[in-house]
Amino acid sequence: MKKRLYDLMDWAAIEAIVYSEEPHPENILGPHKVRGGHLIHCFLPDAQNVHIKMKESGKCFPMEQADDAGVFAAIVPGKKAEAYTIIAKYEDGSEIEVEDPYLYTNIIGESDTEKFNQGIYYDVYKCMGAHPVAIDGILDEAEVRWDVTPETDKKKKKNTVYGVHFAVWAPNALRVSVVGDFNFWDGRRAQMCQIGDSGVYSLFIPNVQVGDIYKYEIKKRSGEAFLKMDPYGFQAEKRPRTASVIACLEGYKWKDSTWLKKRAGKDFKCEPVNIYEVHLGSWKKKDYEGTEPQKCEDEFFNYRDIAPQLASYVKDMGYTHVELMPIMEHPLDESWGYQVTGYFAATSRYGSPEDFMYFVDYMHQQGIGVIIDWVPAHFPRDAYALARFDGSCLYENPDPRRGAHPHWGTLIFDYGKPQVDNFLISNALFWKDKYHIDGIRMDAVASMLYLDYGKQGGEWLPNIYGGNENLEAIELFKKLSKEFHKDNDGAMLIAEESTAWPKVTSDIDDGGLGFDLKWNMGWMNDFTSYMQTDPLFRKGRHGTLLFSMVYAYSENFILVFSHDEVVHLKCSMIMKMPGDMEHKFANLRTAYGFMMAHPGKKLLFMGQEFAQLEEWNEKISLPWHEADMPAHSTFKNYVKALNKFYSKHPALYQSDFDEEGFEWISTMDADHSVISFIRRTLDDSEILLFVCNFTPVVYENFKVGVPFAGKYKEIFNSDSEEFGGTGHVNRRQKNSKKISWDGREDSITIELSPLGMCVFNVIKGEK
Repeated sequence: MKKRLYDLMDWAAIEAIVYSEEPHPENILGPHKVRGGHLIHCFLPDAQNVHIKMKESGKCFPMEQADDAGVFAAIVPGKKAEAYTIIAKYEDGSEIEVEDPYLYTNIIGESDTEKFNQGIYYDVYKCMGAHPVAIDGILDEAEVRWDVTPETDKKKKKNTVYGVHFAVWAPNALRVSVVGDFNFWDGRRAQMCQIGDSGVYSLFIPNVQVGDIYKYEIKKRSGEAFLKMDPYGFQAEKRPRTASVIACLEGYKWKDSTWLKKRAGKDFKCEPVNIYEVHLGSWKKKDYEGTEPQKCEDEFFNYRDIAPQLASYVKDMGYTHVELMPIMEHPLDESWGYQVTGYFAATSRYGSPEDFMYFVDYMHQQGIGVIIDWVPAHFPRDAYALARFDGSCLYENPDPRRGAHPHWGTLIFDYGKPQVDNFLISNALFWKDKYHIDGIRMDAVASMLYLDYGKQGGEWLPNIYGGNENLEAIELFKKLSKEFHKDNDGAMLIAEESTAWPKVTSDIDDGGLGFDLKWNMGWMNDFTSYMQTDPLFRKGRHGTLLFSMVYAYSENFILVFSHDEVVHLKCSMIMKMPGDMEHKFANLRTAYGFMMAHPGKKLLFMGQEFAQLEEWNEKISLPWHEADMPAHSTFKNYVKALNKFYSKHPALYQSDFDEEGFEWISTMDADHSVISFIRRTLDDSEILLFVCNFTPVVYENFKVGVPFAGKYKEIFNSDSEEFGGTGHVNRRQKNSKKISWDGREDSITIELSPLGMCVFNVIKGEK
């Protein structure tokens, strides 16, 4: 090596590069100004001969080998650094020409990392992760165009360089590299540059393309190196493979602008919300033939294939929304998606990110909203994902009393860390921004609110005031609500919260958590328990049936019969019901009818609309052959009619969260297990009277108190023969009489069907 070149060598830095222990490789690699030109270093392990080729002039400059491991150096004359490529020859005679990644630095700056480290960079996904970019120019003069590929670039210039920019947060790493097929999975070849001392590493790698797979190789300070998938990766390999996949989320042409505008202009609290909860992998399997359930664990429909099938079914059945169990990437089918490894990646089980965009877009064009389950409460310990990401407890709290769920075997996010909060909030906003989803249903909120959730004494730490409230999680909810609702776009934030934590759905300015809706787990548990009781003994549990109205307006509730109720030996909904099959169907018709009449939005898990006999099994398709059996087909038609009855009558949804929309008529008739009540719109433009009989006894002349004199016309009856009932209905209009009953001055006499729910339209009489 020439003496001058030798004297310019920073041998300590070169050694750090060779041993891949340098968090700032840009300080040595790439061009650096020296007297008489620029000193250029490159690190190409196994190369035998290397040249620099100037792009503008075509001149070549030989590089001298500074280290046997593959460090080469040359001085290129010129006052200003110019674009160049590197030509390397290898022992086998092969030759490659590559761009130098270290020509393109400072793509994201310290202002970005400062916002991230403060926890206020809520669209950080726009620069973290892997983004295809186009770059014009080099170094500080480079113009970067994000999420651009050669196929989509409308501003292509002669010297535009295409590739992928990678960024990841790993503050406790000694070194971070990008590895993939494009560099032989060799962590020495694409060592990332830490931005200041932010802990964020970044690197632009030219010529890497959409579809390439990659991971981050992280080297701990102890010297151990390991591979991790990208926490901000937009796509991942299909399980059991675990690499991230480079994706571009900007190419899809959305056609749902009419839907989004309509959504933003409506208040969903006053609209019908009737949700069909779906597990995409088992709603219908790819090889399902309609005769017997097929056990086919790996044959999933693509998002594009399932969209028209599901949309057609949901529209026909009268649902307003679908709620998808988690579609974020996860390793284990049996977790149903609730153990997430790729929070920004739509699972590859069902296709690509663009395929999922198509799914949401298609649903919107068919007038169906899409809600997704979201899991910020915990994450799995899989070594390739978030757990001990940079060799330390980065995303999880390091104290297992705060950082682990012993009963789930999973880890808990460190909600007190700004970057972790930023990760979670930006993730929620990401699905709304990039995939146009209409709502997020947050899983296991109670486990986040309580520090002692699922823990025994000695397994948890109290907060600074000695209580069991997770103060950091509470602040996370409030920040999320503020950011999620900032655009007033009509998207919903829903909590699955199983305790009586106050003000879950109250505004944050009123001391609430800021959710829009909350699953009513209390109603579900009480009512399911009541319906499982033999009708002979229901009179002893009458209060259980009524209790939900004591707190019905304390939150904005959704009434749910979710997947949790039909797994783990709990039986399907139909098999929970007492009696023979005829009575089981009648009980379930009454149960669904009461659910639809009760204040609150609605949710039913797939398969329960046709009274699936067995528990749900994620490994096989729903038993659609059952849906074609006479009793089940008739029941499905009942649910369809009930759904459409709900959407047709504003009294059932306009005043869900206003006490003036509900009025008890009879609550004391425990001996007959009968209740009656009124649902109304706030302007009294529609008033409906409901009478529910939870016994298998027919009452031919049953008196019901009514709120005022008028005409009462039965418009729905769960016991109609068309729904599989006994046909004990009221075909003639009832005129009220001045006979006091149920504490009312007026009453009507009806035929009350066994195990039935009947609805009367109310027309007030003249005063």
